[in-house]
Amino acid sequence: MKKPIIKTAAAAYFFFLLSSCSTPAEKVIDANESVIEAKKDLQIASEAYLLDIENYKIETANRIAENEKNLAEFNKRIELEKKDAKADYRKKMADLEMKNTDMKKRMADYKADGKDGWEKFKEEFNRDMNELGKALKDLTVNNKK
Repeated sequence: MKKPIIKTAAAAYFFFLLSSCSTPAEKVIDANESVIEAKKDLQIASEAYLLDIENYKIETANRIAENEKNLAEFNKRIELEKKDAKADYRKKMADLEMKNTDMKKRMADYKADGKDGWEKFKEEFNRDMNELGKALKDLTVNNKK
């Protein structure tokens, strides 16, 4: 009675060992499946990266348009200022308009050059946009009491 149990256990053990070993063909199939999975992951990451760029461009275009609107409104208000103040404001306005236009051009000229390059560009661009926004806000604040 012990022999059939031992034989069955030994057979099960060898079957387990043999079934867990992969043949070269199985290894190739597994490798191909891994490559296909990696390609899918890369495609998804690429799509997310390109979508991030497009969304950021839209967000930036809105910020630039808001800056242009604020500049136009301020141009109307400076007409009420004294002559010497008008000249100073107009010069500052021209500088801010130039910076706003440059930011618009920088964004339009950006070419996708990898996620690391994009993150660096976005960080620098955000900093520059925030500085421009602050300069515009400081200039256009109505200081009359």
